[in-house]
Amino acid sequence: MAGLPPVARFTRAELETFRDAEVPDLLPGPGDPPLRLLFVGINPGLWTAATQTHFAHPANRFYPALLRAGIITEPISPSDGMDDADRARLRGRGIGITNLVRRATARASELSDAELRAGGEELLATVGRTSPRVVAVAGITAYRTAFGVRRAALGRQPEPLAGAELWVVPNPSGLNAHETAASLATAYADAARAAGLVLPVGD
Repeated sequence: MAGLPPVARFTRAELETFRDAEVPDLLPGPGDPPLRLLFVGINPGLWTAATQTHFAHPANRFYPALLRAGIITEPISPSDGMDDADRARLRGRGIGITNLVRRATARASELSDAELRAGGEELLATVGRTSPRVVAVAGITAYRTAFGVRRAALGRQPEPLAGAELWVVPNPSGLNAHETAASLATAYADAARAAGLVLPVGD
């Protein structure tokens, strides 16, 4: 977002001004390769809304995990806001990013079940429109609520989502203490391998 100070200088009051803001999806444009892997976050955090960059909080391990998994080949520092070249590289790899719920909050726990269910319906429409090979939802609890699948487990799901192979992967938020950059990289690589972005194991 042009004109903003670096995120590291934001005060809590400044971040609060981005509550309920939206962040545009990162999806292929004219001339881009087809969408192969669509990552789905829960909703934008305030840092993400401030920089207009998905998964932007400095404690978020999304981009380090992508790099470690070989899904991207150059590091991205999202906390300063992705530039056009960063976004072009992701789209050029056939990678997209969206969210279940569009409005920004300080924590995902602030979302209602109704919002998540409505977000699930919107995601179905997005997937139907963009036709990714694989969809990876980052957050098992949000996925269960959005789609009413109470016993869903992490990993590949038995049913596709609007024609796309569906995976549920761990949430990369720094609040998810059960995961590390290494464990996230393993989970994300599995979904990326299914999308043809990472070589099969042993190759």
